[in-house]
Amino acid sequence: MVVTLAGENDVERQRALRDYVDTFVAEHTDMGLERLDGEEASYERMVEAVQGLPFLASKKLVVLRAPGKNKDFTEQFEAFIEAIAETNDVLIIEPKLDKRLTYYKQLKKLTEFRDFAVLDAHNLVRYVGEYTRSQGGNISQADARHLVERVGVHQLQVQHELDKLINYSQNITRASIDLLTDHAPQSKIFELLDAAFAGNMVRTTQLYKEQRAQQVEPQQIIAMLAWQLHILALAKTAGNRTSDEAARAAKVSPFSMQKSLQLARRLSYEKLVSLVRELRELDAQTKSGASAEEAVQFYLLQLSQ
Repeated sequence: MVVTLAGENDVERQRALRDYVDTFVAEHTDMGLERLDGEEASYERMVEAVQGLPFLASKKLVVLRAPGKNKDFTEQFEAFIEAIAETNDVLIIEPKLDKRLTYYKQLKKLTEFRDFAVLDAHNLVRYVGEYTRSQGGNISQADARHLVERVGVHQLQVQHELDKLINYSQNITRASIDLLTDHAPQSKIFELLDAAFAGNMVRTTQLYKEQRAQQVEPQQIIAMLAWQLHILALAKTAGNRTSDEAARAAKVSPFSMQKSLQLARRLSYEKLVSLVRELRELDAQTKSGASAEEAVQFYLLQLSQ
């Protein structure tokens, strides 16, 4: 048996790997388990591992991490499959795969292929509830959504935050989320833009100072502003697509797209183009010696007027 665990969802992919390994070890002991890093092991070493007979065990499991990084492995993959001894199982772990390559098509054809995609925002909110309950905690759907909006859509980061919150109290509330977690910088930048476009200079200044207090440099803020304007531009040209459809097309979080769609309605195309052009000029000025601190604050002041 040859199984491929692919995809960028580290949480679910690693869980599947643990399940496979634990099941194998429970039946055959760890004497039959061998792990190799595909970035370090040669093609010949990997072939040797899958050809070798089990030692003091009835079966052998070879776990290969990212063997696709090895050019010889991808070019000779069919020969590798044919070389596997009948007594041996192989687990291939590929976090990132280029679907255009022949290797990807061979994995799907010649192995039991499981793809662990990153959860979208909707499913991540559901995961928050499921994980919290599995750990003996409680959280409402509204508070689960608030957590995801606050800390971002990286599942492993969300899980770490949940572990911290559950240790504090099994009943997770909005108050405990705000007390124990930090706003993801990018979500703060969206708040900053939203406040600026609403003409709330006091709130805009407060949010900017919070970023600086957290050691976020002006150049980083410029980069995050550029990314938010990029999403706003995508939202502005989304047409009749739903937020989920637009988010998938743009490869951004549905939460980010939903907020951006709301904000984009308040901006004309001409204003958005002007904002992008002015930010590009600001970036060039700061790289030519102008004070980034003053330039960013002046840019935000213009947004608020």
